[in-house]
Amino acid sequence: MNNQPLNTPAGSSLSSHGKQEYTITAYTEDQIGILSRVAIIFSRRKINIHNLNTSPSEVPGIHRFNIVIEETEEVVKKLVRQIEKQVDVLKAYYNTNDEIIWQEMALYKVPTDAIAEKAKVERLLHQFGARAVAIRKDFTVFETTGHREETDKLIEALEPYGLIEFVRSARVAIIKDSSSFHSKVKEFEKLQPGEEVVENEYLGKQSEVFTM
Repeated sequence: MNNQPLNTPAGSSLSSHGKQEYTITAYTEDQIGILSRVAIIFSRRKINIHNLNTSPSEVPGIHRFNIVIEETEEVVKKLVRQIEKQVDVLKAYYNTNDEIIWQEMALYKVPTDAIAEKAKVERLLHQFGARAVAIRKDFTVFETTGHREETDKLIEALEPYGLIEFVRSARVAIIKDSSSFHSKVKEFEKLQPGEEVVENEYLGKQSEVFTM
């Protein structure tokens, strides 16, 4: 298992051109413009971002980016180095799919008549763990979570029954061995406690907080 930013990850199979899917996780200060600066790193290299998610992390004042790309490990290493050079970035990691726990949420809009009249559709939705989140006379919206392959299979299964609309969220992921980031921040806070969360309080202190 690799949770260091530049170690060799184990796991997922490589494509014929040496590329595989990686999830890059970056912890950043909550600052305006950080998203565009990170995105430019990929666009300059003509690397397609498959999906991107940002959210608060477990540490107050620090946000977390999950970026999914398909590339060679050598390219991913360079990307992580460039991301960590950004002023507001505290730490960045890269991991294969085997090294993370991840999910994507999907919504499916289908005609309500198809659900009411065809018991087979109801059994199908139950099989995929889908639940109704909105029911109207003309349509019903179902929600399910899973890996991309699983949500894609439900698309194929619902198409014969008049699938009206489909949308899928970006990936949310947790690194299987990611206690190091949280513990190092908490350790730093014990050494230099503050009465309240100060915006940008970790800026310029990466070398003090993180020694990995």
